[in-house]
Amino acid sequence: MKILNWYVTRGFLLAFGMAIAILTFGMTGANLIKVFDLVSQGISFWTFLKFTGYILPIVLTFTVPWAVMVAVMLVFGRMSADSEITAMRACGISILQIVSPILIFTFLLTLLCLYLQVEVGPPFLGKSRDLMKTAAIDQPLALFEPGRQIAIENTIIYIDDKEGDNSLKGVQIYTLTPNGREVAQDISAERGKLLVDKEKQILTVQLFDCLLINKGAGAGADFGTDGPQRLFSEELSFSFNYGREANEMRVSVRPKYMKLTDLMGRIRLTKELNQDTTELEVELNQRIAFALSPIAFLLLGLPLAIRTSRRETSVGLFLSVILAGVFFLSIILCESLSMFPHLYPQYLLWLPNIIFQIGGAVMTYRISQR
Repeated sequence: MKILNWYVTRGFLLAFGMAIAILTFGMTGANLIKVFDLVSQGISFWTFLKFTGYILPIVLTFTVPWAVMVAVMLVFGRMSADSEITAMRACGISILQIVSPILIFTFLLTLLCLYLQVEVGPPFLGKSRDLMKTAAIDQPLALFEPGRQIAIENTIIYIDDKEGDNSLKGVQIYTLTPNGREVAQDISAERGKLLVDKEKQILTVQLFDCLLINKGAGAGADFGTDGPQRLFSEELSFSFNYGREANEMRVSVRPKYMKLTDLMGRIRLTKELNQDTTELEVELNQRIAFALSPIAFLLLGLPLAIRTSRRETSVGLFLSVILAGVFFLSIILCESLSMFPHLYPQYLLWLPNIIFQIGGAVMTYRISQR
């Protein structure tokens, strides 16, 4: 029996290892596209590694259950197609005995996912967002890309090209009115330079040989004209507090970036203030529902793999993608209903888990009785 269990477990572990490596690489790569762009602009490779480490825990909470589903579909689909399961059962070995080591392994994976969802993943995800907001300041030119507008505070900056460590060419700056709907000043310069004070978190754009056009109401009154006021300056500077947004963001942490204890504390405080806690409860239940998904995927994937009885890996992969997509999309859909407390989305989140687990358990039982 030990040899048989090791044979089944070894096949599952090999398939699981390949699946989680491919899925994690794919999902992580999708989040790294913007980081790759910043690396090409001069952001350090160390920042890239830190960002990858920050998003990895949350990515694993998606890829671990998905990899369980893929491994189960591939291994047991092949065993069913080769009549190995039929031969085992003919020898008096039940389905439960065959999959017992995999059940234990999946239970351990569920505990891992639960730990990642409630303790590690959310705060690390928040750190990744902070990193993306502030890392580019270590290399100022990384903020500026030719042909793309950069919005800082109430100002829009556009450059034609950049060269050297901190030099800009063909700079166009638009300062907006307080309501952000109209252009108050239009400033163009042949060249410019970036200066950064990291201690004070001040970014200064220094312009040379620039033309300034004031477009505000009455801008040209002092010159006896009704149109915009035009001025020429050999040098002009703009300073921006790039750290203000990051510092304000740290004052109040979003629920999705909180640890479990902090989230439960926020829920308790919100109830004491007689405010609605639906959004917070949805966040809490969503994390636990995601963490329990490996068991749901195993219970449903096992009977489906045995019933399909096909050797082709494409069938197992196709079914695993469909089932995982339905599961994750169902939870995300329920999460989007957090603005409608009367629908109780915090409880609807459990429907995919309940359906997958009960449906899988019933189908597994029926197969074991044949």
